[in-house]
Amino acid sequence: MASIDNSPAADASAVVNDAGSAGDPIPVPCVLIEVHVGELRQLFNAIDPSPFRERDLDPQADEFIVGWAREAPREARLGLLVHLDRPPGLTQEAAELGDAVRKYFAYRAQVTRRRLRLLLERGRTSLLIGLITLTASLLLGDLAAALLAGRRAADLLRESLLIGGWVAMWRPLEVFLYDWWPVRAEAVLYDRLGSMPVRIRYKGDARPDADAWRRDWPAVPPGQKTSPAGTSSERG
Repeated sequence: MASIDNSPAADASAVVNDAGSAGDPIPVPCVLIEVHVGELRQLFNAIDPSPFRERDLDPQADEFIVGWAREAPREARLGLLVHLDRPPGLTQEAAELGDAVRKYFAYRAQVTRRRLRLLLERGRTSLLIGLITLTASLLLGDLAAALLAGRRAADLLRESLLIGGWVAMWRPLEVFLYDWWPVRAEAVLYDRLGSMPVRIRYKGDARPDADAWRRDWPAVPPGQKTSPAGTSSERG
């Protein structure tokens, strides 16, 4: 079984949208992410029981695509070119693949933003708890200093309470200073991946093969079914 090809991405200007490929036009300029598979189903998680339009990407494919996108300039457009080791199957498979890939990354963007909202909510709750704890520590420290005036234990207790109060502020400060912005950057990256064009470059003479889908994934649009002969008909 073929694996994801981690070869360097090519300049989008070198991509020819010719008869040997199908799918979304690759714009110029564009940072092109290239993967090489023997079958389209290798791009998707084999244990995911969802329909292919809603199926998760294979972890290896996900890691490679996301990792390459992270290295691209933030303002650059992204594109995905899938080198496929077979001739074309059904005419709509390139469009179906593009929709499935974009839908997957759009969902990842939604999940990441939900995680960001939960993180900020926990940060606000932690901040409230930290402020209450810090205020209580200061008040108790002043009270201990007044009750134990002139004793060394008073200073020790006051400093201990003060340190404890600031320790309670550590978590909210970590959230609002360091934790939130990498999550937001990840959501923005998934937004870019969720809108990128996807194109398939076929192997060989690029002549259509009506039975190619049988060795791959059933790229049949909703409302249709594929007959034993490999043709599509409307669902009754």
